Amino acid sequence: MRVISGSARGMTLETIEGLETRPTTDRVKEALFSMIQNQIYGAVCLDLFSGSGALGIELISRGADQVVFCENNLKAKRIIDKNIEKAAFGEKARILSEDVYRFLETYRGEPFDVIVMDPPYLKGHVKKTLTQLERYNLLGESGIIVVEHDIEDAEALNHGTQFLLVKTKKYGKIGISIYRRQA
Repeated sequence: MRVISGSARGMTLETIEGLETRPTTDRVKEALFSMIQNQIYGAVCLDLFSGSGALGIELISRGADQVVFCENNLKAKRIIDKNIEKAAFGEKARILSEDVYRFLETYRGEPFDVIVMDPPYLKGHVKKTLTQLERYNLLGESGIIVVEHDIEDAEALNHGTQFLLVKTKKYGKIGISIYRRQA
């Protein structure tokens, strides 16, 4: 796995061995970032269920001002630390070893411009996370939420709250859905 574009382009990223995380493939990552590129520069971002940190690192590499990484797996957090250090992105990254839902309940900063999330598939995390993001008003007025999910995950496509599903693309068994605030 590597950084696709930007200041860290081509850098190889470390991942956790085994099946504890499921890294986003380069093909899916490239498609995802081509859909949201205009939202990234200068953005304050949140990477939920961060895994290796690949999505958040790609955001920084492409011009995001800051990324908060939230991952409760300690092995994954150590991998994120290594990848951030290797990319020399320490000043733009804040890495939290915390449960996503606890973080969302307790965060008291400004809303985020871009939120990316790649939760474990088919376990109810998409709906629960979108509901929490809405409840705690964590998406900025012109912000977007990008969800990587299994294409069988109907809740990713039918959330039905203040977030409007604006685009869904399928890549094999993987879906990418993008949400904005409803007017």
